[in-house]
Amino acid sequence: MVSAGAAIAVEGRTKATTAWFPWIVAAVAYGWLFWTPVTGTARLWWVDPDAGHGLLLAPLALILAWRSGIAPGARARPYAGLAILALAVTFRTIGGLATELYTMRVAAWLAVVGIVVFAAGFVQVRRWWLPAALLLLSLPLPEIVLASLALPLQFRASQLGAALLDWRHVPVQLAGNVIQLPGHALFVTEACSGLRSLSALLALGLLIGGLFLRTWWGRTALVTIAIPIAMFLNGVRIFLTGFAVFYIDPKLGEGVMHYTEGWFMFVAALIVLAGAAWLVQWVEQRRGAMGQDLGRGGQIATA
Repeated sequence: MVSAGAAIAVEGRTKATTAWFPWIVAAVAYGWLFWTPVTGTARLWWVDPDAGHGLLLAPLALILAWRSGIAPGARARPYAGLAILALAVTFRTIGGLATELYTMRVAAWLAVVGIVVFAAGFVQVRRWWLPAALLLLSLPLPEIVLASLALPLQFRASQLGAALLDWRHVPVQLAGNVIQLPGHALFVTEACSGLRSLSALLALGLLIGGLFLRTWWGRTALVTIAIPIAMFLNGVRIFLTGFAVFYIDPKLGEGVMHYTEGWFMFVAALIVLAGAAWLVQWVEQRRGAMGQDLGRGGQIATA
């Protein structure tokens, strides 16, 4: 009896080891292929303020995935998962040969999607759509894309700030991204373009929509609304800076007061975004109630 029990225990441990072995191999292979883009991305999150939102988004995505758990009816799709993994490895190879870091980062993200499909199918990917989207948003964009976005945003913010100053009867002249005031010039630099706050608000809009809204159109509307909110309030921030410089003290255009003003405006943008989310949720509920009323009316008419 003892020997039979020992044999059963050994067999159980062997089966457990056999079940875990492919996943250990997969983890080692993933680390070997994607160690450079993953660690490089984490390092960039830490040292680059424009990419710092990844320090919040990546852990939050993991927490949301853990809380969501496994989807009912999830089944492994090994062939589809292997196809996605092959595509991820291809992207990783091309990105490595071209030294294109963003392609390598996307390949690392795509490989995680492939592993999920391999183990639990597309049903699980749909269940984890919000964590997957947050992880994708946490990837730092290429410098060429950031530069192409920052310059138009600088001009837009400068134009809006100058228009608001002119509206308040402040003598102002605009030359590109330079706002000329009497005795002082405000330079709307790349850091003041609003790109950082825009990225953060887009991520927050996606997060709030995924957690509190129930329809695809409501979530899309909220993320879309985040763009003009960020751009408008960044223009307001430039207006307030110029207003304070002209009427109070030129030193208010730089230093601690300037950065503090930026934080206050971001909090204001977050409040406005929360109000927009409440409004979209109210519209969702109204449309849902109208749909239920129409359904009851149809049932009564049929009866």
